Amino acid sequence: MDKQDIDLPYQMGHDFISYQLDYWQRSILFWDTLRERANNMMEHEQQGLPPLLNFKYELVLDGKSLEPKTNYALVKILEVGDVCFEECFDPHAHPVIIVDPRSGHGPGIGGFKRDSEVGIALHSGHPVYFVIFYPNPVPHQTLADVLMTLRHFVEKVQAWHEGKAPILYGNCQAGWMLALLASDCVGSVGLTVMNGSPVSYWSNSEEEANPMQLLGGLLGGSWSARFLSDLKEGILDGAWLVSNFELLNPTTAIWDKYYGLFDEIDAERERFLEFERWWNGFYQFSQEEIMATVNNLFIGNQLERGEMRIHKGCVYDLKRIQSPIVLFASQGDQITPPRQALHWIRTIYPTTQALKEAKQRVVYLLHPSVGHLGIFVSAKVVRLHHRAILEHGAAIEQLQPGLYEMIIVNPTGNPDCSKEQYHVRFEARELTELCTTSSTQPFDKVRQTSEANDSIYQKVIQPFVQSLSNPFLSWWLEKTHPMRLSRYVFSEKVNPLMKAIEQVSPPIQANRQRVTESNFFKKTEHAWAQMMRDSLESVRIMRNEVMTNWFDALYKDPD
Repeated sequence: MDKQDIDLPYQMGHDFISYQLDYWQRSILFWDTLRERANNMMEHEQQGLPPLLNFKYELVLDGKSLEPKTNYALVKILEVGDVCFEECFDPHAHPVIIVDPRSGHGPGIGGFKRDSEVGIALHSGHPVYFVIFYPNPVPHQTLADVLMTLRHFVEKVQAWHEGKAPILYGNCQAGWMLALLASDCVGSVGLTVMNGSPVSYWSNSEEEANPMQLLGGLLGGSWSARFLSDLKEGILDGAWLVSNFELLNPTTAIWDKYYGLFDEIDAERERFLEFERWWNGFYQFSQEEIMATVNNLFIGNQLERGEMRIHKGCVYDLKRIQSPIVLFASQGDQITPPRQALHWIRTIYPTTQALKEAKQRVVYLLHPSVGHLGIFVSAKVVRLHHRAILEHGAAIEQLQPGLYEMIIVNPTGNPDCSKEQYHVRFEARELTELCTTSSTQPFDKVRQTSEANDSIYQKVIQPFVQSLSNPFLSWWLEKTHPMRLSRYVFSEKVNPLMKAIEQVSPPIQANRQRVTESNFFKKTEHAWAQMMRDSLESVRIMRNEVMTNWFDALYKDPD
């Protein structure tokens, strides 16, 4: 008998026993990580959900002290790691103002680690300011109020730095806020960088449905946002928006996240807890803000159409933007696909010549694969792409009017390469080379339906719902929201069973017995996990097809 045949049963037995021990230990550590996440979440809430900036900073302007009052504030970054601002400061560099998205989470995604937009801007010598916001809006705060606050921040920073126009960095929702700021009746600001920011809300593709686009139509429009905020005394819980993000792609947001943690519990624990502290810090919106956003942008698409009016006597016009614009999008972004980030340029400028005659400079940068959050949190993207944008800000300012694609050539493949080891070129493009869109007619029908349903809701149902709303109901709805309850349940303060997990976790961590990747049963686990992932992905695709069919049946004109 071959020696390999003799050793095989022994090896299989050894693999099985070691895998069982490893699996049991990983399970305990996995549940303990969820326990710690729940405790972190509750502790963060008890502290008042402060911003998660991993840098020393000072508050320089507070929107609560301005008129009109808002829950926004401006902080100045003083130190990154063990390097102080004075050691990096370049007196010739323009200040940078980074605005994080207000999309249900708190501020901090642009700066809760060293390899972030804040960190790279500070190390590049720029004075760096960060726009934060408090968990709860000022009562009856409006979108117009917020824009006035941002305008005040920009003007003050410019005055503090000898008239140098600040570079404005907007992530996701903050990007379209900066587009509004630059296109109102006051006029343009400085170089504006919009990262994964949707402006073309009706831009779509028949080949690939975007569930977030279809959901508004399938729910009958904006009335549901008004209803949810009426239940909480005029406040919309940001947890609803975050749950929408997770349901957009449950394969990635749920399966990949949790199985990835279980599979690599030793390496992923701290990264998971750090990210989840931000992801589960839910902030609130006033009804006035959320309704203006949904009606004017998500459903109405009025900014791109040149019909958005939130200031009295002023219609926002994207053609007013005179400062250079950098649009950073990714082919892997399912929340803001490239067509939603870029197509508005084709809408407002009929030809490339019209863009040039308007003396506008638009630069777009396309990443081939990174996801939505990766555009502004991936360390590799920050260390190369965002560094390249900041290092070439002056070159962008000096471009002749037109449309350009920013192409980064990095032969080393190392995102930490020196400035001399990579180079950037700006290739002139025609507007016709930008992404196209399918018919937007169904979305105009959604807008009309939404306006009708919202009007009916306000006249018939809203008075009854508002009469039911009270502080206790608001508190109860907040604490029992699935996005919170599904986290709280793993805390030993809520679930006594988790106390045992807390007690056995430290000795397991101290005596960890990992298996190698060559273990037969570990390989089998990976194969099973991939099958599960493929099944979930098939369900997601099927769900999108069903949503598309229902949407088309409701809103698409028959051929």
